[in-house]
Amino acid sequence: MIASELQEQMTFSEIDSYFETYKIPTDHTPSYNSKKVYVKEVLPQVLDEIILEIAEELELKHSYGKVVPKEKIIVRENSSLWKSGHYKLFLSHLASFKVTISQLKNELEKYGISSFVAHEDIEPAKEWQVEIEKGLISMDALCAILMPGFNDSKWTDQEIGFALGRELLIIPVRRDLDPYGFIGKYQGIQAKGKNIGQVAEAIFNIISTHDKTKSIYISNIVDLLLLSNDITEIKNRINSINKINDFPIEKAKQIHERIIENKNFNKPEALKLINAFFIKNDLEKIFKSNFDNNDSQVYDDLPF
Repeated sequence: MIASELQEQMTFSEIDSYFETYKIPTDHTPSYNSKKVYVKEVLPQVLDEIILEIAEELELKHSYGKVVPKEKIIVRENSSLWKSGHYKLFLSHLASFKVTISQLKNELEKYGISSFVAHEDIEPAKEWQVEIEKGLISMDALCAILMPGFNDSKWTDQEIGFALGRELLIIPVRRDLDPYGFIGKYQGIQAKGKNIGQVAEAIFNIISTHDKTKSIYISNIVDLLLLSNDITEIKNRINSINKINDFPIEKAKQIHERIIENKNFNKPEALKLINAFFIKNDLEKIFKSNFDNNDSQVYDDLPF
């Protein structure tokens, strides 16, 4: 039941992120390319108490104990808050800085990072407070743009408190205001003297290397690379991956095994980029003929 529910709600990378909140190992390679199979092969190794806790959180009816429904906001994979498959970063900022934040959001998308910006991500007809709460519940990390007046806002401090309560990474960006209170221990990013692109790259560098976020981010960017629709997406995603020091070899092998499933890589410029990555990781080059010979079909469920 859990496997079916997670298959319906989440991508592979989101399932890994979900498992990591329960400290469930995510290095298993399923016997079949199916989210359902992946979950069914991982969970038997997990303590019964954790499995029951997951079942309760997903509100599944079963005969192994009473399920007490929880009042909660459910954020589905297709939520309009985030770009599908991207790393989810909540940007906490003052409304007066919204134009620059909107530009920062666009730069972060080049790294496969989807940012929640309240002034443009909430439809006018929707209850804005509920939508912000959805963003806070589903975010992977929070970035606080610290500037004079930030700590006078009740909303920004509550957003930081939400991230602290969930034990998520908080990235302070210092713009004439130093980290304070519970986030005072974070040195953060100095924005002075940097342009928007440089600030976006600094945020990416933290997310792609920090213990709390590296694994989730790498899973996201690998999935995004494998699903690239055009050469611009391919360039941005390979560029992001190449900037990650000590990129896991098992993830490089995963890309190598699955790249021929995407015909968008069957073009000279894309082949050149992906082969440079493979050579860097001591993996064999691929050729146009590899795509021509790939007659296998991949389904996200068991065959008849």
